[in-house]
Amino acid sequence: MAIEVRIPTILRTYTDGAKAVEGNGSNLGELFTDLDARHPGIAARLVDGGELRRFVNVYLNDEDVRFLEGISTTLADGDSVTILPAVAGGAR
Repeated sequence: MAIEVRIPTILRTYTDGAKAVEGNGSNLGELFTDLDARHPGIAARLVDGGELRRFVNVYLNDEDVRFLEGISTTLADGDSVTILPAVAGGAR
């Protein structure tokens, strides 16, 4: 099954600059494993100890996966996954 994954600028060094890549998996964890096989090193930036990293937000078809099943969220052919690093800071 093909799933479109939108890659943030900060992680595009792993995808040779591609803004979006395709991946496969029946859930988010499998998708990240597949992505890491195609783009070595990217999974370590997304997952730590079998869970999503604290400052990484992942959306499945515009819905935050933390409110679904996290890394176990089921995927279907044609789904779109967006990875967004959390941004911190503010005005001084």
